[in-house]
This record gives sequence, C-alpha cells and structure tokens, in this order.
Amino acid sequence: MAAASGQEREVQKSYWIEHTAELTVEAMMLDSKAADLDKEERPEVLSLLPPYEGKTVLELGAGIGRFTGELAQKAGQLIALDFIEGAIKKNENINGHYKNVKFMCADVTSPNLNFSPESVDLIFSNWLLMYLSDEEVKALVERMVIWLKVGGHIFFRESCFHQSGDHKRKNNPTHYRDPSFYTKVFRECHVNAGDGKSFELSLAGCKCIGAYVKNKKNQNQICWTWQKVASKDDMEFQRFLDTVQYKCSGILRYERVFGQGFVSTGGLETTKEFVAMLDLQPGQKVLDVGCGIGGGNFYMAEKYDVHVVGIDLSINMISFALERAIGLKCAVEFEVADCTKKTYPDCTFDVIYSRDTILHIQDKPALFRSFYKWLRPGGKVLISDYCKRAGPASKEFEGYIKQRGYDLHDVEAYGQMLRDAGFHEVVAEDRTEQFIKVLQKELDTVEKERESFIHEFSEQDYNEIVGGWKSKLIRSSSGEQRWGLLIAKKK
Repeated sequence: MAAASGQEREVQKSYWIEHTAELTVEAMMLDSKAADLDKEERPEVLSLLPPYEGKTVLELGAGIGRFTGELAQKAGQLIALDFIEGAIKKNENINGHYKNVKFMCADVTSPNLNFSPESVDLIFSNWLLMYLSDEEVKALVERMVIWLKVGGHIFFRESCFHQSGDHKRKNNPTHYRDPSFYTKVFRECHVNAGDGKSFELSLAGCKCIGAYVKNKKNQNQICWTWQKVASKDDMEFQRFLDTVQYKCSGILRYERVFGQGFVSTGGLETTKEFVAMLDLQPGQKVLDVGCGIGGGNFYMAEKYDVHVVGIDLSINMISFALERAIGLKCAVEFEVADCTKKTYPDCTFDVIYSRDTILHIQDKPALFRSFYKWLRPGGKVLISDYCKRAGPASKEFEGYIKQRGYDLHDVEAYGQMLRDAGFHEVVAEDRTEQFIKVLQKELDTVEKERESFIHEFSEQDYNEIVGGWKSKLIRSSSGEQRWGLLIAKKK
C-alpha cells in the first residue's frame, strides 16, 4: 500500500510540475476561460466560508495564491501550503507582504506534516482531494479533525464525476469521484481525543458552485463545509432522513412509484400541471424547497429556460440529484440545506416552489416570512403539502402524525399563514380528490408490476410501499388526511 501510494504521489507531482510550468491562473484552473470564471467563482467560494475574522486558517493546496491574498485579509494567522515549490514561491512573491501569512512547501500526505491538535479554526482547500488516493483522503480527514478546534470548520471544493476544464492533457490522474464518496468519508470520520471524548464532523453545507452552473451548465463543481463537533452533538433530523425515511434504497423505491426523477405525489404529471400555473419566463430564478432528486428542477430549467436552485436537507437526495444532472446542460444547482436556517438576500427569486415538504417544518409562519423576503415584487410561491381536516383528529391519525414528526394544518389555516406573512391573491385549494386518484393510479401500477418491483427491490419493499399507499388512501378517503395546493403572490 505504501509503495502504491508513493507511486501515485510521484505521478501527481509530475502532473502538476507539467501544468504549473507557466504558473498562471489558466494553468492552475486548467481552463482557457479561467480569468472570466475566476472573477465569478472566487467571490462565490469565499462567500460560502464560515466567519474566520481574526482566526487561524490553514490553506491546503494553496498553489500560486488565488485565494491566499483574500484569506489573509481577514485571517488572524494564515498558513499557505503547497507541494509544488515553484507555485508556493510565486504565492509568496504575490502575497508575501501580508505579515500574517506563513508559506510552506510540503505534501499533505507526508507523515512529517503535523500541526498541533486543536490549533486551527478553518481548514480550506480548493481542488486538492481529487489529487489524492482514496486511502490518502481518509487519512488526511482524520488528521484534519485532530488539527481542528472544536467548533472549527473544514471547507473543500472538488471536481466530481468528470473533467470541466478544457486544458489539453497528455494524461490525467485526477480522481473525478462521485460526491457521495466525500460525504461518506467525512461523515464517518470519528476521532478519539484520548480523554474519553470523541469527535466527528457535522455537515454544515454542500452545494454546486453557481458560477459553473451559470457559465458552463455544469453541476460537477461541488463544495462542502463541515464542523467539528462532539460525537453527541449531531443533526438528528438529517440523520433520520438519510438513514430511515430517505435512505438510498428508499429513495429509489419511491422513484419507482412516482416516476424517474420524482419523489413526490403524481411525479411528472402533477409537476407539469402545477408549474404551468406559474407563468415562468426565460431567465427567471426559482427556488425549490425540498427538491428531492431533482426531476422538477430539470423539467422547469429545460422547458422554461429558468435558473433553478434546489435545496434539500437530505444528503442522499442531493447526491442523487447531482448524479442525474450529469450531461443535462441546464441551469440547475443543488445544495444540502435546512430551509429554516438558510438565508438569501431579499428579492433573490421570482418563484418559490415546494412539493410535499413543508409538512416537516414546525414553524411555518417564520418560513413563509422568509419566503416573502426572498421573493421579488410580483413573485409567486406554489406549495403542495399534506394537510388535515379542520377540527380534532382521531387517535390513529394523531399517532401517525407524531410518528412521522409532521406538522399538519387544515388547508384554509395553511392559506391564512401565507396571508399573515404578507402574501396576497392567496389561493388555498383542497386537492384531496386528485390526491386519492393519483394514489390509486400509483398503487394499481405497483400491484400490476409486482414481480418486476420485487425483482428490482424485495418483497418487503413491495409490501411496505403497497401498505403505505393503502394506508394513505384510507386516511384520505375518510377525510382525515387532506392534500392542499397553495398559490400566493408578493405585491
């Protein structure tokens, strides 16, 4: 293993010596349009960093200093490190006037590279891990967690799935990994501190770089932000989504029922109907809250030529969405994000769209106030969601709501929340009859394709889906579970 790893390091070093002969931004980004891309993507990357003013920052793979000078302006202390001597020397020539920067020529995989435990507030890297082997990535992550202070952050950005730069290369040893590899390695990293305490990383953010989506219709540039936390301090709801309700096999099972790209009621059919109500125009910007695996986003972007930002709390959902985006060349970007904590500048979006998601949100009024601020004047919001009938619910239905962790309201109360948030022209429609018809159609299809469903998944999966759909039909037919469609406008 050590010999193989050493051989890989030599290959990577030779590769970068070749491509840094000119030591230009184009050479470092391996793209002829690097100068134009840099103007957009560098400020975007920096805007995604957690606060680091006056703090200790470690920049790994600093190169010629595309980010070093920017980081130095806010950091208390900055260590800029790269394993290509010519690159780090040029970096020092450019940024050496910053007295808070220490320049180091070193390989991140070297066992001799050590920083004191819990000495760094932010570890930053831009295109580094894709030049390491799988085992080197895992080893480095463990070391980074040790170096990081509790509460400190790791931010990294990588090219996934495929190459995006147009620089010609004789050979290309880069690892264009599936983003789920990085998520898994970072999420599963646990470090024992030796005093009975253990630490892990909590995902604070994961998204496409928008500049690449805008300029290249390319979703393969992905960045992550992780925070070092004590092992008990975890995002329990996110873990529930990704290990129980929306585990990978469960997502694929839902997609088999709803149709390719969809995990919400009616799939493409209801998506077409509802999106047609929005009067989308080319160039508009849409926020999809609870975007799932991206089918609705791709549909809107391709049919209406709009730019769609899809957010979802489930890491698994976003991983599937990013994978499905390969080769589509449409203006869709995805981000793992909690809509109750996410912020956008006022008047960012023309439309906010959400399908069967807000049932998970306890404080809907606060979320709707955020929606109102994020929308431009004249902007629209469209929501479909699980609801309940007015008045008291049966013990059985209350038990179902509690077990799923839902927050349900009757359709009219839902509409009133939108009015209270400032929206006007609010339409709150009870679409339960449509919901029942769609459920029955989906159930009939699954039962008709029983053998192929079981072959693709399992008999248990089949029984769970059929049982779940029959239960929803019973709850909806009795009048307890309702399905609402809400449309509203900002003045």
